[in-house]
Amino acid sequence: MLQAIRERAQGWLAWVIVALISIPFALWGIQSYLGVGGEPVVATVNGVEITDRDLSRRAQQARLELRERLGAAYDPALFEEGRLRAEVLDDMIRQTLLLDVSNRIGMRVSDEEVRMQILAESAFQRDGRFDREAYERLLSMQGLSPAQFEEQLRQQLIGNQLLRAVVGSELITSRELDDYRRLVGQTRELSYAVMPVADFRSDAPIGEEEIQAFYDANAARFQSPETVKLDYLVLDVAELAKGAEIGDDELRRVYEEDRSRFGQPEQRSVRHLLLTVPPDADEAAAQAVESRLQAIRDRILAGEAFEEVARSESQDPGSASEGGSLGTIEQGLMDPVFDTVAFGLPAGELSEPVRTRFGYHLIEVTEIVPAAVKSFDEVKDELRAEVSRQRAESLFYDLGERLANVAYESPDSLEPAADELGLALQQSDWLGREGGEGVFAYPRVMGAAFSDEVLGGRNNSDLIEPERDVLRAVVLRVADHRVAAVKPLEEVRDEIVEALRSERAREAALQAAESAAERLRQGTSWSEAIPSAVLETPGAVGRDLQSVPAPIRGLAFTLAAPGDGVPSVGTAVLEDGDVAVVGVTQIKDGEVTPPEGPSSASEAEMLVQLLGRHVYDAMLADMEMRAKVERNPLKTTSDL
Repeated sequence: MLQAIRERAQGWLAWVIVALISIPFALWGIQSYLGVGGEPVVATVNGVEITDRDLSRRAQQARLELRERLGAAYDPALFEEGRLRAEVLDDMIRQTLLLDVSNRIGMRVSDEEVRMQILAESAFQRDGRFDREAYERLLSMQGLSPAQFEEQLRQQLIGNQLLRAVVGSELITSRELDDYRRLVGQTRELSYAVMPVADFRSDAPIGEEEIQAFYDANAARFQSPETVKLDYLVLDVAELAKGAEIGDDELRRVYEEDRSRFGQPEQRSVRHLLLTVPPDADEAAAQAVESRLQAIRDRILAGEAFEEVARSESQDPGSASEGGSLGTIEQGLMDPVFDTVAFGLPAGELSEPVRTRFGYHLIEVTEIVPAAVKSFDEVKDELRAEVSRQRAESLFYDLGERLANVAYESPDSLEPAADELGLALQQSDWLGREGGEGVFAYPRVMGAAFSDEVLGGRNNSDLIEPERDVLRAVVLRVADHRVAAVKPLEEVRDEIVEALRSERAREAALQAAESAAERLRQGTSWSEAIPSAVLETPGAVGRDLQSVPAPIRGLAFTLAAPGDGVPSVGTAVLEDGDVAVVGVTQIKDGEVTPPEGPSSASEAEMLVQLLGRHVYDAMLADMEMRAKVERNPLKTTSDL
């Protein structure tokens, strides 16, 4: 058959057919290569496209940052994926607009500025210095190349330039500063009464229609969370070190090659007596000091105690009170001349006067501890742990590279990697986005587990290092997935009934509070308007008085000024759900005094920053309103 086709596929007609077939294939191939039409676009800003891939990567970065920043307080329910992606997209649109404006007005960031920012970032440092390997490893965990990250950083720096320019252009007048002080120092005389919600609770039956309506309207509230079950491989340098077999012969060779580091150098207990010589002293003055010290030496040799003479005669403030003692020293710690004499004297012998840059010394060695080297048996365990760790680290990097390669080459299973590297393939329990124990307590691991690539594409993850500066790596894949689902009505019926009763009680309490507030506005007394409540009268209250609940203070400082004999009244819901009726009877502004010290400047600077930020936000809103922004519907992992 093939031979027949080949024999008939001759002449100009065959070539025309081949050409007609080749054109669409060629165009399709070019389009695929260039990514034209193949990359979903979530928004277009003045012609600049924001792709779904970029949005997913930035959303994943945002979730990882939230996990690391909040730690144990991180609650995935507060950062629902659709909402998070929408907020990240809003931020990306603003950044795109900001970059567009910054470029049009000529703002630039040099390569040197980008480099300095990277070098100063603590996440890329080890032992206080920039570490290229840590830099590239952290970027790869986020799916970024150095070039991509540096361009992203450049854009952020350009945007910050515009922010600083706008904030720096604002100013505040002395009158505005005085108004701020009057408001900050303002006090309000208030009274309030709390109406407990529990007093309005009723056990009246709740109809099935109302329960069903609440269930339908609050479906998200009754969702069981999205969970995954993970297959995973762990590569741990500590475990590799445990398996390393190091013979005594090898340990002895290491010991002999670096024997000096197990040695203890000679140490000497030294005391001295110093007479200082002024830097500008001439030879005659120096000789006078030397002669005086020689006389002191004769006294010591004649039988006077060195310690007593040093206390009375030595001009070294650090050692005179200690009888001249300098403690135990090693060679190389003292002035070179002093060092040479001290380590050349026999124990118990008093030196001749010794001249250093400080003056003239008498030196005596009271004890000599000879140099010594620890025996092989003394350091064998230390050496074994050290060599095992070194060998394990080398093996870790080798196995880590192989693990990453095999997991990538066989993206639909971890068994080939487990077999090739001899690692145990493990499986987790069901896990939510908040993670679990062990390696699953780390945001980087759970972020990868719920990423589009791993959860959506059902591929193996990249090599993940959960902790910085700890040689442990994980590769995982999703073994099973449960999407977020609404619990059956029967399962949450009691919860709904409780919620409806609490809601009724709150509504009744609010209605009663509003009714009481209206009577107070009409001149009714507190005892008549709210006969069952206890009236609290804290008097003049400042904005920060902690003894008054924050919702009450917040309401009191937003109420209008009271009229003649009639309080300004409102209602506030407290943190525990109770309702308070609040009345303000008098307002007194804070005093404005002439500025003294740096506090005035710091207040003005703070207000300038706030005003500048407000103007900056307004500018961004105006830019977005004027820009041509097209948004497309967003997808989440659960849509895949």
